[in-house]
Order: sequence, then C-alpha cells, then structure tokens
Amino acid sequence: MLVYPSSIDLSTRALRFLAGQLTARCRDIGTRWRRLPVARQALLALAHLRCGDTYARLAAGFGIGIGIATVYRYIREAIEVLPALTPTLAGAMATIRTKVFVILDGTLLPIDRIAADTPYYSGTHKRHGMNVQVLTVPFGRLQWASPALPGSTHDLTAARQHGIIDALTAAGRKCWADKAYQGACRPVRVPFRGRHLKQWKRCHNTTHAKIRCLGEQAMATLKGWRLLRKLRCSTNRITAIVQAVLVLHHASA
Repeated sequence: MLVYPSSIDLSTRALRFLAGQLTARCRDIGTRWRRLPVARQALLALAHLRCGDTYARLAAGFGIGIGIATVYRYIREAIEVLPALTPTLAGAMATIRTKVFVILDGTLLPIDRIAADTPYYSGTHKRHGMNVQVLTVPFGRLQWASPALPGSTHDLTAARQHGIIDALTAAGRKCWADKAYQGACRPVRVPFRGRHLKQWKRCHNTTHAKIRCLGEQAMATLKGWRLLRKLRCSTNRITAIVQAVLVLHHASA
C-alpha cells in the first residue's frame, strides 16, 4: 500500500480546539496512554470529517496498521465530545436578535439506504437522506443547524417540529425562506408562486432570491465537510456529526 502526504483546508484553530477538548476528556476519564497523542487523534478526526477518508485509509496513513477499530473509536470519541458545545436554538436566537434578518433553509444530507427505507426517501430530491434545517445570518455565516430528521419530512414541517417558526416569531426578526415554507407565520417571507406573475411580483422574487442566496453560501460551507456529502453511518449518529461539524466551523472561523 502506498502512503502519501496530504493537506486539510482548515485552520490550525480547529485542530487546537479539538485537541483541547480531547485532552480534557482524557483527563476526566483518567486515560494514561494511547496509541496516538491527542493532537494526532484530532487530526485524524478532522481528516475523516473534512475529507471523508475511510477508516482503512486513515489507519494506513496514521501508522496504526490494521487497527481500523482503533480509528473508529478515536473518531467516535472526537465526535461525541463536540455536540455538548453546540449552540442551542435559544442561544442562536440571542445572536439573531442583534441582526437585521435571518435566512432559513433546509438541506438533504444523502445517506446510503435501500429503496425499502421509505421514511428516508425525499420525493423532492429523488434520493434517500436526512433533513437538516439551517439558520444563516447576514454575510452568509452559518449560525445554527437542527437535529436531522428523515428525508421524507417536509421543510416546513421540520421547521415547526424544531420550534424554529415559534422562535422566529418571538424574536421578531425578518426571516427569508424559499417556497417550501409557504404557509409559515408572518416573520417568514417567501417568494410568490406561479408562472405568470405581475411585474412587481417578479421584481420582488428577484430581490428575494438575491438575499436568500446568502443561505446557499452557508449550505456550501456545510457541504464543504465532505463526509456530509454521502453518509454511510447509522442514522442515529448523523445529528451528532452535524453538530460536531457546526462546532468545528465556529471554532475555525
């Protein structure tokens, strides 16, 4: 097997942050020795999340030999220490109240499932996945991501289930969203639907799209973590992975 050096397009702040969290965990559980030091373990976890490298490739690249199970434990431990640091919806709303507006959008994280897994099949995207709702503040900064729901869940249903609509109403901030959120309460502004619209409605939709495109930047930031482009793990772990990515994104910003 050939091994070659590579790079990860992340700042060293993310590595130092994750290594600090792992050091604190080792101190709490009383770990005295590990095959890899915490800095290398943090780098291994970042390579998996950011680049989507498999356990076998990481085991060979980091010199663990055939210890694929060791790689799995290291990555799972790194992911488990981060969700506790994820900002809650209430905490995100405290920041959103200081902004002029917020953008709400949903995305489908593709998963590896068969056709029989109906709850995870999205009729809109024609594929299996998990629905994640994202809040973006001006300038396209990813602020908050919701827990993952089965892909068959409609965006508006997911937003209501997570309490996003009620939180936006209480915050009193303008929210821009796409047509999937048609029927939400007053703070959520959506474009007009239909093919033959009047001139002023078409102008409104154009302006609406220019503002909402900032939310697409946040989605691109989220999908920049290549593991999220095709998840092959248990659906019970996807929420923790999304939360870990969100924390690392904020730590490296």
